[in-house]
Amino acid sequence: MNKNRSSIIIPNWNGEKLLRKNLPRVLDAVDDAEVIVVDDASTDRSVNFIKKTYSQVRLAVHRKNRGFAATCNHGVNLAKGEIVVLLNTDVVPQRGFLEPILEDFLDTKVFAVGCGEVDSGPGWAVFKNGAVELVRKKRLKKKSSAFWASGGQSAFSREKWLALGGFDYLYQPFYLEDVDLCYRAWKRGFEILWDPRSIVRHKHRGVIKTRFSKKSIVLVTERNHLLFIWKNITAPEMIVTHKTWLKKRLLTEPGYWRPFLAALIKLPLVLPRRLKERKESKISDAKIFEIFQ
Repeated sequence: MNKNRSSIIIPNWNGEKLLRKNLPRVLDAVDDAEVIVVDDASTDRSVNFIKKTYSQVRLAVHRKNRGFAATCNHGVNLAKGEIVVLLNTDVVPQRGFLEPILEDFLDTKVFAVGCGEVDSGPGWAVFKNGAVELVRKKRLKKKSSAFWASGGQSAFSREKWLALGGFDYLYQPFYLEDVDLCYRAWKRGFEILWDPRSIVRHKHRGVIKTRFSKKSIVLVTERNHLLFIWKNITAPEMIVTHKTWLKKRLLTEPGYWRPFLAALIKLPLVLPRRLKERKESKISDAKIFEIFQ
């Protein structure tokens, strides 16, 4: 699979400084692959910088801020490549990072491939005591299955992405939209990989930390963990365990009521999505989590 059959998508929101620093490195690393920057109504000079400096970059601009999921979905819709690679503005790929992941997609079961960060490994998950725990494994020497591929540094089959509906806006403004999408892919019989040969450097939360308070980030993250379970976990025994865990936590941790109520408000949006997942899933929750035991 040639590089020119891939598209690099960079979602941007007030990331002018990061674009000035990292965009030249991205362009150097991808050669003739299509590069798309989707600007989410930035108030800095990001758009002017790209227009004046990088005419080879396709630029899409939102008039209103629509959030990370919508920005990525827009980029995938615009892309011409069969494989779309999402790179945050705080990610720097190493030259040659594309070849191994494009090779991985020769397997038609593969939905996504996570790039190999220099200091961490594949995304992993366990269902423990009624909750989903997401963890990063240590860096491995060999290619591995992954529970999810990070939305900030991974490649996806565009065809499968569109069939799955892309990132779900339920999780706005950020976090777990990539976990949700990959889990839906697993349940439909696709596979997620992590490839250490595709090397990138990623300063996590480099942008979000500058725009949101620590309390806001924690609130959104905990809310979205609940939304993920309520939407995607359909095994009766796992739901019973989750209800027990949730009741105990609400009784013992008064502060947990905030993310719980924030998630509860979205329940009318969750229920039709849950019905869709129950109907279209081919692989059980238990079988997926067994992979990551």
